[in-house]
Amino acid sequence: MVLCAVRRLLLKSSSSSCGAWARLLQRGCAYSSVHGFDQGEIREKLQAFPGGSIDLLKQESGIAVLTINYPSRMNAFSGSMMVDLEERVHQLESWIDCKGLIVQGASGTFCSGSDLNAVRAISNPQDGMKMCMFMQNALTRLLRLPLISVALVEGRALGGGAELTTACDFRLMASGSVIQFVHKHMGLVPGWGGAARLVRIVGSQNALKLLGGALKVDPELGLQIGLADGVLEVPQAEEGAGTLLQRAENWLSHYTHGAAPVIQAVKKVVLSGRELPLAEALRTEKDVFGTVWGGPANLQALASKSKHR
Repeated sequence: MVLCAVRRLLLKSSSSSCGAWARLLQRGCAYSSVHGFDQGEIREKLQAFPGGSIDLLKQESGIAVLTINYPSRMNAFSGSMMVDLEERVHQLESWIDCKGLIVQGASGTFCSGSDLNAVRAISNPQDGMKMCMFMQNALTRLLRLPLISVALVEGRALGGGAELTTACDFRLMASGSVIQFVHKHMGLVPGWGGAARLVRIVGSQNALKLLGGALKVDPELGLQIGLADGVLEVPQAEEGAGTLLQRAENWLSHYTHGAAPVIQAVKKVVLSGRELPLAEALRTEKDVFGTVWGGPANLQALASKSKHR
């Protein structure tokens, strides 16, 4: 597990002040050789099924854009794209100035899940389980990034694409878009961690309806059950009001405005409160608080008396 070892080294410097947070991040590597998982082996298997790409654009604003790019397959994940995703998450983990992330699909659709060519080739249970563990690791690490993330859903997010939306902090749905957990139609259940995350987002009753009924979630239903955090109207060419991505960036800016260390601290305390036992979450909050107390943003705010603005 070379990459997990590298992540532990990167986190070592922060472990003294935010030990619980560092341990929480390390849990993103949920599987190891103890579980019969060899990351190098499964990466090699997945790379044998090329096609498409996962593109990452890091902007000076601190907002990155991650694009699922395989339009000829409705942005389905090929094997090499799964490896790409893990590598892009690794790049974001080491980005010091990160504040936010928008995950989108290319050419007007979000993601249709797994490319069936790759799925058929690794349809035996052993390889399927390894792929499952690989993607669970990647998406858990995506969710635990110290930035605020939003899935910009345009067109359809199906199967694994629906699971990917749950690995973001927020979901914005474009008008006319659909999120659908179609796994039951494929004789499956979610395997990339989507079911566990879905329960936390919409509750067990709604999750059971979405998975058991393979319901099509449009923007209205998404807002009603809490799967969607906002709806964006697809801009018309004559409007001149900016692209859908620009509208998503404007929406996200309400939560990422400010100094990067403060935004990162916000994400850390929320994540630890959700995933750690209370006593450990409280200690983590104290440690993270200590990293921003007396910092540049705090001192500037005190000098300008901006608390109540």
